[in-house]
Amino acid sequence: MLLTPPLTAAADLPQALKSAGHGVIDAADVLRVLDTTAQSLAVWGPLWDDLPADTYLRDGGRYRRRRHSCFIVRGDTVEQVPHRSHWQPLEYNALHGGLERLFEPMDAAMVQQPLWTRLLRSLAGVCSAIKGEQPWYVEAHQFRIDTTDGIGRPTPEGAHRDGVDFVVVALVDRLGVKGGETRVFDADGPSGIRFTMIEPWTLLMLDDERVVHETTPIQPVAPDGHRDTLVLTFRRGGFQGPRSA
Repeated sequence: MLLTPPLTAAADLPQALKSAGHGVIDAADVLRVLDTTAQSLAVWGPLWDDLPADTYLRDGGRYRRRRHSCFIVRGDTVEQVPHRSHWQPLEYNALHGGLERLFEPMDAAMVQQPLWTRLLRSLAGVCSAIKGEQPWYVEAHQFRIDTTDGIGRPTPEGAHRDGVDFVVVALVDRLGVKGGETRVFDADGPSGIRFTMIEPWTLLMLDDERVVHETTPIQPVAPDGHRDTLVLTFRRGGFQGPRSA
């Protein structure tokens, strides 16, 4: 049986992050916050059909496709920065840490839309409500996990933190798969929750300093099974990297 997410109203998301370290808002609330329609968000969906293969997987898998771009949010201003590598230290990613991974950038058809700017501004506002107004350094990842090899691993590194302040995971599509259960645990204790995101544009936000998270593998129940997500990380002070950026 699939466990449904414990939902939080969008207006209560900052308090949920302060008290529990995580919160989930449903698609209807996402639409209200962004002042948009399901049809407008659905326009982004086909962009996940054009993601290049992730050639950096160290487990030998072929199940992940992705794009990656970086932004700085300063108040109402969202600036896309020159394309750069994605990098994490080994302490946060034992599988791929310490490796500069340069992925293809996100499509301009998505990141140049006013809707994209509203999304980043809105989420940065939640971050600032908790940790104070400041520039937020955002890394955006489009992921498709497929079942080419019979199994796909959304988090091959296992339960982890990302070394940022906040992480956002939005489900974009889920087609012909089973599994893919999201698990969130206190970083310093045994408490945790698990659930499966089914409805497109359900959005999970995490305080990365307080919780670890993972998503269980997916398996096919129909041809071309896959799970698409948009992952955003928000960090104070600069982007992660082996050199200051």
